[in-house]
Amino acid sequence: MRRYRATKIVATLGPVSSSQEVIEQLFLKGVDVFRLNFSHGTHETHLKNYKIIRALETKYGRPIGILQDLQGPKLRVGAFKEGKIELKAGDHFRFDLDPTPGDSTRVNLPHPEIFSALQKETDLLLDDGKLRLKVQNYGPDFAETTVIIGGPLSNSKGVNVPGVTLPISALTEKDHRDLAFGLEMGVDWVALSFVQRAEDVTEVKSIIGNQASVIAKLEKPMAIEHLNEIVSVADGIMVARGDLGVEMLPEEVPNLQKKIIRACRMTGKPVIVATQMLDSMVHLPTPTRAEASDVATAVYDGVDAVMLSAESASGSYAQESVSMMNRIIESVERDPYYYQHLRDSRTPWQATSADAITAAARQVSETISASAIVTLTTSGSTTLRAARERPQTPILALTPNHQVARRLSLVWGTHPIEMQDFDSIMEIDPRVSHLAMQNGFAQIGDNLVLTIGGDFSQSDAPRVFYSGTTRVLSIIAVGEV
Repeated sequence: MRRYRATKIVATLGPVSSSQEVIEQLFLKGVDVFRLNFSHGTHETHLKNYKIIRALETKYGRPIGILQDLQGPKLRVGAFKEGKIELKAGDHFRFDLDPTPGDSTRVNLPHPEIFSALQKETDLLLDDGKLRLKVQNYGPDFAETTVIIGGPLSNSKGVNVPGVTLPISALTEKDHRDLAFGLEMGVDWVALSFVQRAEDVTEVKSIIGNQASVIAKLEKPMAIEHLNEIVSVADGIMVARGDLGVEMLPEEVPNLQKKIIRACRMTGKPVIVATQMLDSMVHLPTPTRAEASDVATAVYDGVDAVMLSAESASGSYAQESVSMMNRIIESVERDPYYYQHLRDSRTPWQATSADAITAAARQVSETISASAIVTLTTSGSTTLRAARERPQTPILALTPNHQVARRLSLVWGTHPIEMQDFDSIMEIDPRVSHLAMQNGFAQIGDNLVLTIGGDFSQSDAPRVFYSGTTRVLSIIAVGEV
């Protein structure tokens, strides 16, 4: 079950991909992490899918990550008497807290937090940005606007307020219920929607503790003003380009995507690029050339993972979408320019012994053409540090912690394996050699480079050079075991 690529694939499960047969095929065709989207579906459906994934882990002996994506606040207009109206440029239109069904002049906006954050000339975007209105007058319970870009507006369409930090928690009551359910199931990652500032992430982390890792979804332009703070407190980042594109000009999103990727690579935090990557394959068996190039660009930039949403959840070609994404990634990673570009874009090391040792391990592995860099880790940090280097050599992550193994399934270049802890330092050479060969990463006569997390071995162990929390064992020559 070894993958011959470094970039991972995240796929969303949905109506067309909730059977044991389809989920297994998606896994076999390349999915590393499955996303359970709690904006849709029931707890019963998500639990059924969860159990199928865990059964596949047992069947194939490979850790599989499960990502719970919380819905977050959804800002929507109320209902209209006729169900729908038509707004024209220049019209005056009012939003208020009156629950009475709306008409061509007004509608309920059941979010007092929006009114409290408004200023004159603030833009309001409706229906994923298709309509744009500008605030002319406002109060604690109303906003009078002028229509700038008109169009049809129907019940419960979404509202966006670009350029404004709204006084709303990223966790709704529904999210609290869903989060408790997800943690009880045992999800590995929790994706937090509607992140505006670092405090949104620390709030959910205080609830989760060490039960799961937290991914901050960057879908609000206001979050970019606090990008470094959010990256520093989150365990990973998702570039939610579809939502970002609602409140930003389309030409700004690609530059922002690269900025976020650089910030994550600098700190060694996993980063996922999501939304509309192979959108044509929701209805067609092949993507457009532009979509293939879009996926390739993210891979060239060194992202940890690319994600399928509707393509695998509700599209007509879910399995073909995963196969296509797998093929695009493998094609890019065969290009000699790929690793040259990763070398050129490698972020500076931190002035720590741990970073120095990890950088040395990467350089040694490439110099001697080692078959793998093996990281022995209890928390995952040793492996994350190795992945930050983006080595040409695959990373074999060995851990006694099944939660860590599953979380590492999202990390670039990493092949996690759960194993029993060592009783003695003398077991390391033969067991590491055996696992590397058993999983297709080495043959007799190959070299391995091994880094060991600080808690993994005795401090006086022989042939271990250590400093800080990372230790480098002398190169292992794989022999008979």
